[in-house]
Amino acid sequence: MSRELFEGPATLPADWQHSAHLARATWIEPDQLCPPGQRLVVVAPHPDDEILACGGLLASLRGREQDLLLISVTDGEGSHPGSTHWTEHRLRRQRPQESRHALQRLGLDVQALAWQRLSLKDSAVARDEAYLVNHLSQLLQPGDQLLCTWRGDGHCDHEAVGRACAQAAQAKGIQLLEVPVWAWYWAEPEDSRLPWERACKLRLDRDALQRKQHAIAAHVSQMETDEGRPPVLPAATLECLMQPFELVFR
Repeated sequence: MSRELFEGPATLPADWQHSAHLARATWIEPDQLCPPGQRLVVVAPHPDDEILACGGLLASLRGREQDLLLISVTDGEGSHPGSTHWTEHRLRRQRPQESRHALQRLGLDVQALAWQRLSLKDSAVARDEAYLVNHLSQLLQPGDQLLCTWRGDGHCDHEAVGRACAQAAQAKGIQLLEVPVWAWYWAEPEDSRLPWERACKLRLDRDALQRKQHAIAAHVSQMETDEGRPPVLPAATLECLMQPFELVFR
């Protein structure tokens, strides 16, 4: 992560409630963003980002697994540096299992889902950015929509994935959708660093929101304290990510 962005406390959900930029963002329905028959390719840097970023949208695709391709870039083994409990070896096994359980909690048929695991090095995706661009360019098809973490999100892997997806989307002439995750932590409600001119709010109904909340809870390694250290996912940021919409830059 960019250390400077995370030196202060998390921006509180109550502060975001007063954001004029957020209030002006256009509302959009899941079927408008991803119509039936159009493939959505979701690229997640770590095995929880697909849920945090767009779990509600994924929940709305239940029964449409054929319209979804999920690409997990890393196995998330770097989330607890120095921990003797959550070692890299343990996390490489644990976090993909958490991801599978989370997708099942969304109601998706994991067996029917096209799901690729690339197992690139956590916190070093930028090193393989060219490979990722090439891999995506071979997978993407005309008419696809490509969803990923935002290029300015503050985490090195989120930004590398965003850059690679932007390059691949431009090369293939397809729609790019970027979603902030960690920006909810460090950004301010009127922050000019966010591309508000591209912002829309994807509306989540009660069922999709509940499924997303249930799916987030499947990521046990990221939700519990570890050897006196706070959870990886701060409560305030999780609350922002569990609002009845998902913020998308398109």
